[in-house]
Amino acid sequence: MGEGTGGGWRRAGLAGAALGVLAAGAAAGVAVERLTVSRSVRRKARLALDATGPYGALRGTPDRALADDGTTLAYETDETDEAGETDGTTGGPGAVTVVFSHGFCLNQDSWHYQRAALRGRVRTVFWDQRGHGRSGRGEDGPVTIDLLGRDLKAVIDAAAPEGPLVLVGHSMGGMTVMALAERYPELVRDRVVGIALVGTSSGRLEEVSYGLPLAGVNAVRKVLPGVLRALGSQTELVEKGRRATADLFAGLVKKYSFASGDVDPAVVRFAERMIESTPVDVVASFYPAFGEHDKREALAVFRGLPALALAGDRDLVTPASHTEAIAAELPGAEAVVVPDAGHLVMLERPAAVTGALVRLLARAGAVPSDSGEDPDNG
Repeated sequence: MGEGTGGGWRRAGLAGAALGVLAAGAAAGVAVERLTVSRSVRRKARLALDATGPYGALRGTPDRALADDGTTLAYETDETDEAGETDGTTGGPGAVTVVFSHGFCLNQDSWHYQRAALRGRVRTVFWDQRGHGRSGRGEDGPVTIDLLGRDLKAVIDAAAPEGPLVLVGHSMGGMTVMALAERYPELVRDRVVGIALVGTSSGRLEEVSYGLPLAGVNAVRKVLPGVLRALGSQTELVEKGRRATADLFAGLVKKYSFASGDVDPAVVRFAERMIESTPVDVVASFYPAFGEHDKREALAVFRGLPALALAGDRDLVTPASHTEAIAAELPGAEAVVVPDAGHLVMLERPAAVTGALVRLLARAGAVPSDSGEDPDNG
């Protein structure tokens, strides 16, 4: 192999190391970008964007659930009343509760637009997965998707112990919903009246190339867990490099989170802030779970329920073909592929996602059938 070819593969390997983490849920390529790029010349612009927009400002009634291993899981509830306003006090035992589960290296605020559109219309619960947002991390060691399914059960037990449920999950959150169904099929049969799986996968993530040659990506996958473990043991050093690598990090987040050129820069920066707030040791503890994820058989538990399977048509992290495969396992599901959208489709094309969710909620009896799409929702 000549020097030019070898250099190209080395560059592909470096890119792949970053993309491997992003591919697991749009996390930063900490193995490369946080340690190798000079200080950003656009720092002032990022600080200005941090001060604009309402993203992440919506708050509900806070509470905590306790996972079966003692980890504290933070969640917030938005209640409804007859006037259609959120007051944090209403919502009877017969009301439908919609539980939103976010993706890897995000937090409950990633549902900003959908939360804003549904406030006062239906009871909602938004929670932070362990190690993310305001939730505790739990003990050291690998995190499994099965554990996340048990966490979701703990949140449901605390926030919605009775009454019908609609479960909504994005990316890792969708995998969490599948794990819940596999572990607690009786809960689904008895209480779940609808599900929405957004930008997620039921398995075979090892086949995703993220826009790189598959051979190079597979080579990176073999070494990346070890690299992440090493970085996870040097968290202070890695986190100190965050500001110096902000430019490359921002470029990677935009490429693998969004597909169109018209995304509000404040939304892009909002996504960066969520992702960069996830410590590298949390990234390392979650990463192996995605290669092991296979919940295709669990989808059978959802058959017969009102269902939505939605993805962006240019999602490089969990391609639309994975959503189409999910829809094929759920006869009667509404399958939606949103044009010109990437992995964070709920932020990039919020009206399309919210409209599809409202249709699902109407089918599930959670909102009137003539509710329609929120005209102010992006």
